[in-house]
Amino acid sequence: MTEINLQVEHPNPRLDRYLAEHLRDFSRSRIQDLIAQGSVKVNSQTQTSKKIAVGAGDIIEITIPSAQPLELEATDIPLDILYEDDHLIIINKPAGLVVHPAAGHENDTLVNALLYRCPNLAGIGGVQRPGIVHRLDKDTTGALVVAKTDLAHQHLQAQLKAKTARREYLGIVYGAPKTETGTIDQPIGRHPVDRKKMAVVAVEKGGRASVTHWRIKERLGNYTLMLFQLETGRTHQIRVHSAQIGHPIVGDPIYGKGRSLGVNIPGQALHAVRLQLQHPVTEELIEAIAPPPESFTTLLEVLRRRR
Repeated sequence: MTEINLQVEHPNPRLDRYLAEHLRDFSRSRIQDLIAQGSVKVNSQTQTSKKIAVGAGDIIEITIPSAQPLELEATDIPLDILYEDDHLIIINKPAGLVVHPAAGHENDTLVNALLYRCPNLAGIGGVQRPGIVHRLDKDTTGALVVAKTDLAHQHLQAQLKAKTARREYLGIVYGAPKTETGTIDQPIGRHPVDRKKMAVVAVEKGGRASVTHWRIKERLGNYTLMLFQLETGRTHQIRVHSAQIGHPIVGDPIYGKGRSLGVNIPGQALHAVRLQLQHPVTEELIEAIAPPPESFTTLLEVLRRRR
């Protein structure tokens, strides 16, 4: 537990605004949570309203609770690092690596690997998912960013929500789309029958707005290499949307079931190739390019020879 004491020099009409100006290592959202939790006192009185005014001479006491201890193991799993500093880390995730612990994957996930590499990650953004800003499916490869501080976590999540972070994927699909570009604007929600799957579901039935832009990179006979750009980030979004337009991702065991390829690949041929975002502290533009795995490039070579 950490205690911080401040004496107000200049009045401010809002407590949370004042604290955000003086606690640079904390996001405004985090500060509002501390106020709501009763961790902030003004002149020895606990304040749970973020909207109260503070005046010159007021004494503010902030108690920062200790991070809830993790019950997760730090595991020495090699990571392909694309970018790293004191605030964030971007990795090129391999196929087969689960992002956060779940049944059957308690100690062999990306979170376990990150805890080994970044011991101070505990408590950032949640106990079971420390530092995780977004995720990739187990067998989807490519660029994934993880926050190392609370401020970076809040800032990066806000970029994803505001759609200012740019995420591009390469995918090999079955079939040949008739047009060169397109947009899939279909809400996605939990499948009404198979709860392990996602599906296009009407908003009034629980679906959430989901938008995927795509363009063709290369035509490969009965297959196509496509570039996808996400506007939203729903679970299985590209996989569901691709199947919805009749061109499921090659190798997808759920949404491309029943399709034959004749080549063994580790999961679906979907790779997060490019991630562009604003640094949460320096505000500089960061662009991470993740080279596709050997299985992806080998599949492309096989399909090029076939056409």
